[in-house]
Amino acid sequence: MDRLKGKVAIVTGGNSGVGAATAAMFAREGAKVVISARRQAQLEEVAAKIRSEGGEVLPVVCDISKHEDAKRLVSETVKAYGKVDVLVNNAGVLDEGLKAIDKVEDDVIARVVDINTKGTMFCIQEAVAEMVKTGSGSIVNVASVAGVMGCGGAAYVASKAAIVGVTKHTALRFAGQGIRCNVVCPGSIATPMTAGMGADNMDADMFGQMGKHSDLRVGVCMPDDVANILLFFASDESRAITGQAVVSDFGSTL
Repeated sequence: MDRLKGKVAIVTGGNSGVGAATAAMFAREGAKVVISARRQAQLEEVAAKIRSEGGEVLPVVCDISKHEDAKRLVSETVKAYGKVDVLVNNAGVLDEGLKAIDKVEDDVIARVVDINTKGTMFCIQEAVAEMVKTGSGSIVNVASVAGVMGCGGAAYVASKAAIVGVTKHTALRFAGQGIRCNVVCPGSIATPMTAGMGADNMDADMFGQMGKHSDLRVGVCMPDDVANILLFFASDESRAITGQAVVSDFGSTL
């Protein structure tokens, strides 16, 4: 316990799944947690649960694909708690049906990249502006094994591969300045976002190709499995680690 005592942590996409599990875990470990998402009702439900367990939390409704919203998220955090120690960039969306590069539509590319990639970059930009004031901070991005292995729809793969790249860039930019940046790349996760996915609504060609390069018998991650890794990277226990990408998929892609 108390692995994050005294720290202020922002968790985007904190309304469900990995984000909600991470926010609750961080609060139990002593952090003051700021959660963000576009849906206020879901955010308030998560916040109420955290408070019922004795945690401190601030819900902020925002759309991280808009730079002004990312700026407001960080400014609301500083207004409430005075600083930003940890940023977990978890908010993201899936494309529909795992559409391959020869089938994906322009509007799908724009939507997925705007939220997954641009949103992550906007939040990093605003958070590091505060972290440099204190000379410390940990940024933990949530990408996907799809961004490492290419196993997914083209828009989603591109958006998550970009996050891996910008993680390494950010780590390099601030190496030696007390600000770290790492990325977790989960395999399949059992969350509401993935609940509707199946062979009947996916690109059959892409689904078949993915099956050749992964062991579909291996179990999926649960939100807490990913949250535990995010907690390690957020804490001072990982203070010597930056610029690293960790795949968490129970070995299904080996």
